[in-house]
Amino acid sequence: MLLDGEAWQAKFRDFQSEAWRLETLPAYNVPQEADEIRAFLAGERIDPHTHSNEYTEDLKRVRREGKNKGRVHIVTRPLSEYLRYEFMYYRPHVWAGEDVRIMDVTDRPNPLAGVQDFWMFDKTEVVLMNYEADGTQINREVHEGDVSPFIEYQRIALAESVPFEEYVKGLDV
Repeated sequence: MLLDGEAWQAKFRDFQSEAWRLETLPAYNVPQEADEIRAFLAGERIDPHTHSNEYTEDLKRVRREGKNKGRVHIVTRPLSEYLRYEFMYYRPHVWAGEDVRIMDVTDRPNPLAGVQDFWMFDKTEVVLMNYEADGTQINREVHEGDVSPFIEYQRIALAESVPFEEYVKGLDV
């Protein structure tokens, strides 16, 4: 089953304890971000101390409700321009309550090579994020099989990654 619109939004509103994401791509081609990326490439930056938007406000709601939202992004250096752009937003996301972690596989084998992007909700439901090679999203598809491999992917990702703030110490991002 493909997810879009209200059914997709409901996943983030209705999860009981945890929404968790694995990101594997160096860039995502999201049309809604095009203007922000152009501004970023032109040198504009957000102030992470004052940045607030619908996403950060939702992260605060999630925390108030005692729930967790997190992600691990698998990266290699040098970071793509897209990752540098995305990292600019990770800091206020972390401060708003998201557990953002980075798994840098530049100088080591990727323990999750071949695993595609996904969201997992409450360790009971997985939504596969399907992308073209350039990072353009094709669709979101509810995984119909056993979720235990995805729970193991999460375990590996968490064990092999570091918190975002730790990763960026000393980096020019």
